[in-house]
Amino acid sequence: MKKLVLSMAVLASIAFTSCKDSEKSESEEPMAQEEMAMETTETSAEATMPEEQTIAEIAMANEDFSTLVTAVKAAGLAETLNSEGPYTVFAPTNAAFDKLPEGTVESLVEPANKEKLAGILTYHVLEGEYKAADIVKAIKDNNGSFTVVTVEGESLIAMLDGENVVLTDAAGNESTVVMTDVEASNGVIHPIDAVVMPKS
Repeated sequence: MKKLVLSMAVLASIAFTSCKDSEKSESEEPMAQEEMAMETTETSAEATMPEEQTIAEIAMANEDFSTLVTAVKAAGLAETLNSEGPYTVFAPTNAAFDKLPEGTVESLVEPANKEKLAGILTYHVLEGEYKAADIVKAIKDNNGSFTVVTVEGESLIAMLDGENVVLTDAAGNESTVVMTDVEASNGVIHPIDAVVMPKS
């Protein structure tokens, strides 16, 4: 009789343990499936997120920069503005190019003027990334006038006119930043309302 009671106790213990394992397995399975679903969602979200565009790609996608894009291609600088950088570009809008004397753009994009055009365009570019706040702070820290050296080699002078940043070129001509901090994967763009010109 004692053996029978002992056997029943053992069986009950085995059955109880088996039942607990079964419950544990059932409770773990939905959690595992839920975790897999979350991982899949995160992966698909990452896959569908658009990659940040380069400076050149942003310009090419914006109609307001169509003249600039034509000039960049004619000067052979598209690859540079697609490279790692970072760069800060003071980008003349179409309206800025329209302020130049008639026939200037048409003349500059001719193959014979490629080097001159490249010089003008790189005069609008700084090495490194300078957000609007960085430029404004530098102006204020330098008694209202901050000189920046461009990729072309010559300088631009940045000052404030109210809240606007104004650039003065080598000839004393001014251009106002009309929009700030258009972010790209390889730098930042600040559209301007006039083309700035180097001495040479």
